[in-house]
Amino acid sequence: MAARLIGITYYPVKGCAGTPLTAAALTRTGLPHDRTYAIADEKGDLRWQWGDPRLALITPELTDSGELILKAPGSPPVRADCPADDGAVNAWLTDVLGAPSTLVRSPAGNGNRLHVVSRSSLDALNHRIRERGAAPVPLTRFRPNLVVDGWAAPHTENSAASLRIADAELAFTEGTIRCAVTMIDQSTGRRAGPEPLRTLADHHRADDGGVVFGAYFEVRREGKVQLGDEVLLGDEVLLRAEDPGLLPGTRRPRRP
Repeated sequence: MAARLIGITYYPVKGCAGTPLTAAALTRTGLPHDRTYAIADEKGDLRWQWGDPRLALITPELTDSGELILKAPGSPPVRADCPADDGAVNAWLTDVLGAPSTLVRSPAGNGNRLHVVSRSSLDALNHRIRERGAAPVPLTRFRPNLVVDGWAAPHTENSAASLRIADAELAFTEGTIRCAVTMIDQSTGRRAGPEPLRTLADHHRADDGGVVFGAYFEVRREGKVQLGDEVLLGDEVLLRAEDPGLLPGTRRPRRP
């Protein structure tokens, strides 16, 4: 069975809910508008989900004209410019998150990679989680940009040096280091641990000890992709770790 692209998602505001797409242009800087914005606290530090789980409940929407609209349960939508001249969006964020918050532009280079996860990797992980008597986790816990289905072997995204999707070509850069955000239920905005991090820590470590699931790729050749496109593996394959406790094909993982 051919591997196919079954998911395309970008995240206009870092840490907030993603926006699914049926097609997208992959550029040298990744997915357009991915993590363009972020939310800062009163000290100017960027908020992240483990510290502020309710970020997951904020749904950003970019209109065709490029206007950003923020939505959250129990709050009216707010139209946001960045920086907001009248402070309305910051007041809205402060009310939703329960602490002083400001919409800011993400640091340069924050969204120039694509996070790729495969369905076979999730299925293998959930099999191990079920064996422990715990409930399986959805793909949303890992906040991927691209989801591939059809690879027989789990973690193929970590052993492929390159991927080709339609006219676009992607080059592997590193495994995706995982953190406590994977224990946030993206549908409720609440901490739900200890899975999947507990099982990942036992079975999916890089050779430097980082807990890994999924992989980062950079765009080597730009092109438009759409759901259902075939995903082809490059000829080269990264060396696999000899230690069976290590995740194959990983190197220098960083926290997303």
